[in-house]
Amino acid sequence: MKTIAIIYHSAHGHTAHIARHVLEGAQGVSGIHAELRQAEDLAHAPDSLLHYDGFILGSPTYLGGVSGPFKTFMDATGRLWKTQQLKNKLAAGFTVSSLPAGDKQSTLLSMWVFAMQHGMVWVGNPILPEQHTGVPYDEAANRLGSWSGLMAQAGHGAAADAFVPGDTKTARMFGRHFAETLQRLGGVAAHQPAEAVAA
Repeated sequence: MKTIAIIYHSAHGHTAHIARHVLEGAQGVSGIHAELRQAEDLAHAPDSLLHYDGFILGSPTYLGGVSGPFKTFMDATGRLWKTQQLKNKLAAGFTVSSLPAGDKQSTLLSMWVFAMQHGMVWVGNPILPEQHTGVPYDEAANRLGSWSGLMAQAGHGAAADAFVPGDTKTARMFGRHFAETLQRLGGVAAHQPAEAVAA
């Protein structure tokens, strides 16, 4: 059984809503156990990350980057970075903003740099935008055209579940793709460097 932590911060419920759809997609893959973990909780217990084979990181985009609580979580993993105990684990990212662009790419890049510094292996978003095949825009998977990670859009002040069908569908596909990639590559905990295991 391979394990995935979907680690997220959500101030108004939008990122949490997308995280639940990502979870649904990952759980649909045989041999995968996936669960939601709040970034605020993991900031106080970063060692619990060692029990997972892969991480899907989720944050709203605030002023072109991850939220403060999510950054606090990332900073709390510094001791694990020193010993590279997360090396070779899989990682991916998703983000939500109120505009189609909203500089969400900067948020995904900050997650990517975080994963690279820990020596993780990044999994992108290979879903082709379905509007190019005639699917209505709001129903189309990857309608926002992001390949580095998952992007979703919720209108400013909208209800937490006020996403178009294409974004929630993309979230489920994204979670499934990550889980299937983890299955293909196998669990990576056994490939930890000897010096990290001994630490």
